[in-house]
Amino acid sequence: MKNIAIVFEDAEALVIDKPAGLSIDRPRKGGPALEDHFEQLRLGFQRDPVPVHRLDTDTSGCLLLARNPKALSRFGRAFEERVVEKRYLGVLAGVPDQTEGTIELALSKISSAEKGWRMIAAKKGKPSVTHWRMLQDVGGHALLEFLPETGRTHQIRIHALAGLGTALLGDPVYGNGKGAPRTMLHSAALTVPRAGKPPVAATAPLPADFAALGFTDG
Repeated sequence: MKNIAIVFEDAEALVIDKPAGLSIDRPRKGGPALEDHFEQLRLGFQRDPVPVHRLDTDTSGCLLLARNPKALSRFGRAFEERVVEKRYLGVLAGVPDQTEGTIELALSKISSAEKGWRMIAAKKGKPSVTHWRMLQDVGGHALLEFLPETGRTHQIRIHALAGLGTALLGDPVYGNGKGAPRTMLHSAALTVPRAGKPPVAATAPLPADFAALGFTDG
């Protein structure tokens, strides 16, 4: 079992660079899951660390794990209160008309027997806000920085499609799934404030599959 890179560690928090393809929960059909790595990630502690938030299976990058129940509660509250700063990088299956902007689209979940469930932009949905700017344009694809204010399920993926008119490269749900072996989304940085302590602050380097497309983070 391949070791997972740890990009932040202290007595109450771990931030890992989650590989693309690793599920937070064990998939119903089986396959790799985060719990396969708990023994490595205990780092001498008796408790398994617990993920505080979610990343899609395809999404790589910064994932915060709490090392005790009190920390889990505090970190969870920080996400609920929207004081966590999150920076994502994503590759669009095209190039947007503008170079930066803010997407404000309410989101709602729908499901059907043939397509399963997905998120859609809907006026009666939950408010969702994502700030974005284009960093690079290579070979007809654009590397974007996404700064989400809210943390809705699939928020960046549906905002790319419904707000920018172009899905993320490789996205099989909101795009055509072509051009990349996975949905090209990466959690590049995470900052979680803590009362009386320095914040949890971590960055995860640009993945190899982003670099293979000709992109750099900077």
